[in-house]
Amino acid sequence: MRVAAVVARLIGWLLTPFVVWAASFLGAWLALGVTREVTNPRTALGVTFGLALVAGAVTFVFWRQVLRHSPRLRKSLQVTDEGLPDLEIIADPPTESPPPPEHPA
Repeated sequence: MRVAAVVARLIGWLLTPFVVWAASFLGAWLALGVTREVTNPRTALGVTFGLALVAGAVTFVFWRQVLRHSPRLRKSLQVTDEGLPDLEIIADPPTESPPPPEHPA
């Protein structure tokens, strides 16, 4: 069960950058379709980079709004409303500890 909790926390922490990366990749892919007719490669590259940057930024803002308005999602992913890892969970050690073993005299 402990392994599943660690994996769930890791996925939650990596979800925000992954969503933004995927959106920027999609924006670049769409820009390549738009710039197919452009003859200057530097212009095509600039448009592709610009659209990827805009798509990533817009998605990041949208994802932060989703996290801010959904406490349940934040708790499930164990992130703050900015999408950053909730470090308070890491800083607090577990309160329960196993009792020390008893040695026969």
